[in-house]
Amino acid sequence: MGAHASNTKRIWQVFIYLSILTIVEVVLGIYKPDALFHNSLLNLSYLNWIFIILTIVKAYYIMWAFMHLEGEKSSFRWSIVAPMVFLIAYLACLLLIEGDYIHDVFKTSSMRWMF
Repeated sequence: MGAHASNTKRIWQVFIYLSILTIVEVVLGIYKPDALFHNSLLNLSYLNWIFIILTIVKAYYIMWAFMHLEGEKSSFRWSIVAPMVFLIAYLACLLLIEGDYIHDVFKTSSMRWMF
């Protein structure tokens, strides 16, 4: 019974941690604070950087908790986690760059928004 209780406690810890991160993302996405939304770093708003970083942290924590990586050797953990971190960051940056390009095309061209 002791092992079952500790697993249940661990599941609740993971649930609460991921819920807090998700709630922070949702609140920031709804309110879009002007200080974060209208200032930028490397051509991306601080708000976008926060979303990217929180997404990477959540992905890492999901892999850490649900793939049971906390008990593995460091080199094995990094062989699994590092490619995922880089792929998520690459995908997020690619989506932001392409979205910005499409926005600029519709904003500056003679084409009109169709949606």
